[in-house]
Amino acid sequence: MLRAGLLGARVLLPRRGGPGTPAQEVSGLLAPRPARALPPHRWGVAIATGAPPVRLVGRWLVACSGAVAGAVVLGGVTRLTESGLSMVDWHLVREMKPPRTQQEWESEFQKYQQFPEFKILNHDMTLTEFKFIWYMEYSHRMWGRVVGLAYILPAVYFWRKGWLSRPMKGRVLALCGLVCFQGLLGWYMVKSGLEEKPDSHDIPRVSQYRLAAHLGSALVLYCVSLWSGLSLLLPQHKLPETHQLLRLRRFAHGTAGLIFLTALSGAFVAGLDAGLVYNSFPKMGERWIPDDLLSFSPVLGNVFENPTTVQFNHRILGVSSVTAVTALYLLSRKIPLPRRTKMAVASLLAVAYMQVGLGISTLLLYVPTPLAATHQSGSLALLTMALWLMNELRRVPK
Repeated sequence: MLRAGLLGARVLLPRRGGPGTPAQEVSGLLAPRPARALPPHRWGVAIATGAPPVRLVGRWLVACSGAVAGAVVLGGVTRLTESGLSMVDWHLVREMKPPRTQQEWESEFQKYQQFPEFKILNHDMTLTEFKFIWYMEYSHRMWGRVVGLAYILPAVYFWRKGWLSRPMKGRVLALCGLVCFQGLLGWYMVKSGLEEKPDSHDIPRVSQYRLAAHLGSALVLYCVSLWSGLSLLLPQHKLPETHQLLRLRRFAHGTAGLIFLTALSGAFVAGLDAGLVYNSFPKMGERWIPDDLLSFSPVLGNVFENPTTVQFNHRILGVSSVTAVTALYLLSRKIPLPRRTKMAVASLLAVAYMQVGLGISTLLLYVPTPLAATHQSGSLALLTMALWLMNELRRVPK
């Protein structure tokens, strides 16, 4: 009881060898110490009483970004194994239970046989082979539901506890809304591959535009979640606002944007199977610029619909990204930076060159699934390093 009553008190004790301190000089013995003012946090997390669980919210957001990364990687493997069109309908709850009996599996297989992918590409597929691609797509969809719950349930808990201020509530609502939008966009993408196209002689595939939209929204969800989490977890450096630092910060932002654009262009490569048209490097066949680069009409359509142009653009963006990362590293060497920031720059450089090596290897080996999946995962790793560095260089709010 006595110890509890003295917590937070400020007591003036007598000096060694000196006179005792009068009772009048003992101040605040039973009065609680005033709460220390907490600096306003950039993401608006606040609690009415006590210390805000900043690290708890930060860990939640980082964990959510990890779940999104898992969904992106699993979605890439689903695309590479050509499993995405195996489930021909979409139900939020009913499809959570997979077929169990032989009759249920045969019924599911018969539904798949009514669509173009089976008729044109997989007309000799067996039930055992169908089960594999079905479970791949099923795993991706179920993981998407796990991601949604990982965002929504803790968000509701934090909201009810009053741990989120108005700005943070807006951010959390946006993230939860984007998760729900992702599910709808995924089904909208799948529908494009289930449609009959009598005038097309190509193999059935989803629209590369819808695939890019699906991946792009996932990347936005990942970036916002990771950035928010890192900002809550990592102590901010008080760096002097010199001209060199400002230039480095702007260059880091531009490099991160270029990396994002390169990753997004990979969706068009995947959607058009553009990795299979020119399997040589650095030239495309015998030329630096292939003859069929602008063979489609209108010319603008080549950018998004010509596999040759799509692969060419992805090469240019990839080389530009690693060049920008290298220049960023060299620029950072001229500025005194904290140890953790130097680690972020070095990690970004290492992952960038690893990603280029994976991309070239995937191309030269005719896109083997394990290597291609690793290359797709590498794009997330590279984007992660870029976000980490941006977070290290962020400006201290006044």
